[in-house]
Amino acid sequence: MASEAVVSGSAASLASAAMLMACSKLHENSAAGGLNGPSQWLWGEAEAYTREASLRHTAAGYAIHHATSIFWAVLHESVFGGRRKKPAIQHCAEAAVSAATAYVVDYHLTPRRLRPGFEKHVSSTGMVAVYAAFAAGLAIAAIARDSRR
Repeated sequence: MASEAVVSGSAASLASAAMLMACSKLHENSAAGGLNGPSQWLWGEAEAYTREASLRHTAAGYAIHHATSIFWAVLHESVFGGRRKKPAIQHCAEAAVSAATAYVVDYHLTPRRLRPGFEKHVSSTGMVAVYAAFAAGLAIAAIARDSRR
């Protein structure tokens, strides 16, 4: 399960980071801005508004985003993983449940400083797109895994 979570979490991380960059570019003309959001874990909430790319903000923000994506994938694989093949639509539905759960926890149960900080750089529509991309990454990894079985 751990290796499956690393794969699915990495796919979800890459997909959602790409969408976050695209939405941030559209919303504030800064692709790096959205990835800087999670750096508030280290540098404080005011620093999360930084729009320029930097090791301090962008690399740290992506590293935090990637680690939390793996965390969510571990939970996803624990609940929905298994050795049995499933229809693609079921993988998509399960991934949507995991992404929705991640959003609720991230933005309604987590203290402000430990939130992803994406909302500082993208619109509410962008937030939906980012979490949908996260779900797509989880689903694509599961579907690909099933196709190899």
